[in-house]
Amino acid sequence: MKGTGRVIRSAGLFFLAMTLVCGLLYTLASTGIAQLFFKDKANGSVIEVGGKTYGSALLGQQFEDDSHMWGRIMKIDTGTFTDEEGNPVMWAAPSNLTPASEEYAELIRERVEKLRASNPEQGEQAVPVDLVTVSGSGLDPHISPAAAEYQVARIAANTDYSEDEIRRIIDRYTEGRFLGIFGEPRVNVLKVNLALDGILQEE
Repeated sequence: MKGTGRVIRSAGLFFLAMTLVCGLLYTLASTGIAQLFFKDKANGSVIEVGGKTYGSALLGQQFEDDSHMWGRIMKIDTGTFTDEEGNPVMWAAPSNLTPASEEYAELIRERVEKLRASNPEQGEQAVPVDLVTVSGSGLDPHISPAAAEYQVARIAANTDYSEDEIRRIIDRYTEGRFLGIFGEPRVNVLKVNLALDGILQEE
């Protein structure tokens, strides 16, 4: 019985130690490191200019007017969940439709037609796939450089910017591959649009 008691006490001390290490010390250490070395990302990469918040660089926003760059398709739902006060909660997710389904094929066809109608300068040029598909999160803030370039002529025709000026803005907010080898170059749509609106200025 004494041996059993020692085992129980040892197990209790072990679980207590692991709770302190994993539940408290690890959390404090990871939070501290994030705040020290990655403060912007740890705090949500919020874009704030002149005391006004315009969103997060990590979350997409919907733009569908001709004077702004369009991002990826967003599947947003505000009618399913509510908070404690009964206010609608927005969430997003992929469509989960199989690429082999007729419904998916019809969605893609409609999206392609809409993009071609809004970007007539591109004619029958292939529409970049990321402009007609939903990302895994449903809130992807980035598009490919090809998808950004597809929209340059339309934006120039509806703003006071030349195509070259728009390309310079796109280049400013294009992120390269992680460590130069992982992932693909990507353009932050919100930052480009805030620059087009004169909110983000060239540093």
